[in-house]
Order: sequence, then C-alpha cells, then structure tokens
Amino acid sequence: MTATALDAAIDAYRQLHEAVPIPTRLPTEEEVAAMEDQMALRFHPDLRRFLMRASDVNHGALASVVLTKPDSHRFLPRVCENAWGAWGVPRDLVPVCADNANFYCVAPDGQVVYWAHDDGEATETWPSLAAWIRQVLIEEQRDC
Repeated sequence: MTATALDAAIDAYRQLHEAVPIPTRLPTEEEVAAMEDQMALRFHPDLRRFLMRASDVNHGALASVVLTKPDSHRFLPRVCENAWGAWGVPRDLVPVCADNANFYCVAPDGQVVYWAHDDGEATETWPSLAAWIRQVLIEEQRDC
C-alpha cells in the first residue's frame, strides 16, 4: 500500500478521535527507533508511520498499542510479551492492537492478520495497514 493510501486512512481515522482527560502523546522518530532497539526488531514502515501519526487516537472499543505510556496495558512491549508468550503469536507478527486475548498484528510483508487465541492461528487478513484501518478501526467501530 502506498504511503498516500496509508496517510489517507490515518487522516480519516484521526477525524474520529474522541477527547480523553489524559491524552496519549505520539512518539517521536527517535522513540520509535529506541523501541525497535529495545525489542530487538524492526517495525514495518507502515507500522512505524501509524505509531507516529495515529497511536494517540481514541475511537470505538479498540485502541492501538502505544509507545509513550509504559504503565499502560496498551504499552507495546507489554502487549507483545502477552501475545508472544501467553498466546503463542509468532514473534514475526507485531501486535498493533489487542482485542482481549486476540491480536491484530502487522506481518513482515505489511499485511495485518487477526490472531485468534481460540484457534491459535491467523483467522483473518487484510492486505495492508491502510485497509485494516478503514475496515476495522473506522467501519467496524462506527457504532461502538
């Protein structure tokens, strides 16, 4: 997916942001790079862009992982530890969002997969983060 399609999806998602008393701060490029070093992995470029442009958005029942709130249940290392350790998600899948014990993850090729803990495997896929944002974070969360 092109950066333009991803940017358009992020822009549409940002328009749905709901204010909260203590907002999440977006991470800087340096903070994202430091997190990659800390976790000994490289994020897909689309995931990096999403983290830096949209990980602060509050909309609907699903919320993405965050990098700037270490005490949050949405803190990326905590979500990854839970996904990879407790639920058997393969380490090459990086969670972008947790849904109870199920995870939406970005694969190395940029696809987004839904890892269902009951099945122990990916049960749904989207061709890109942009497609996932539009279908799951925008359309499916519209009435939440």
